[in-house]
Amino acid sequence: MKVKDADILIIPGYTNSGPDHWQTRWQGRLSTARRVEQAEWSKPVRDDWVASVVRAIEEATRPVVLVAHSLGVPTAIHAVREAGLPVAGGFFVAPPDVANAAIRPKHLMTFGPYPRDPLPFPSLTIASRNDPFCAFDVAEDVAGAWGSLFIDAGEAGHLNAESGHGPWPEGSMTFANFLTRL
Repeated sequence: MKVKDADILIIPGYTNSGPDHWQTRWQGRLSTARRVEQAEWSKPVRDDWVASVVRAIEEATRPVVLVAHSLGVPTAIHAVREAGLPVAGGFFVAPPDVANAAIRPKHLMTFGPYPRDPLPFPSLTIASRNDPFCAFDVAEDVAGAWGSLFIDAGEAGHLNAESGHGPWPEGSMTFANFLTRL
């Protein structure tokens, strides 16, 4: 699949993705990419966030490819599960542990637990070994339950601008490869 053949939905996490974040950079470079906007980025409400993703999928005119980061990952997973809408593929980066009460901010837990049934579309999940929002083995386990191809990003933090992943060329190449296989 080529970019022009897909509606690429950028699904940021808690507080949105700022101007230096790889999601924002990709949105500016990918002609068919659009951000799923949330009414309240700093006070996420699961039902509202999920409904925004469902609307974005329903509005799509081409096959949908989800590009979710952090809290955007459980949002996307719940949207697909609850709405039963067709998706061509999912590119999931730094999924948070939405079942760990010790992880802050506390409202991450309202997005859990993750559904563990295999996803009905090809997916790729990338996780870091030192992500403060999810233990590596938890991310690997949930990706395995989904049937998602799992990529070990090494010691890469939360895979955001703050961890040095603003441009993130490796991620861009991985996404391009994933897209061509859809």
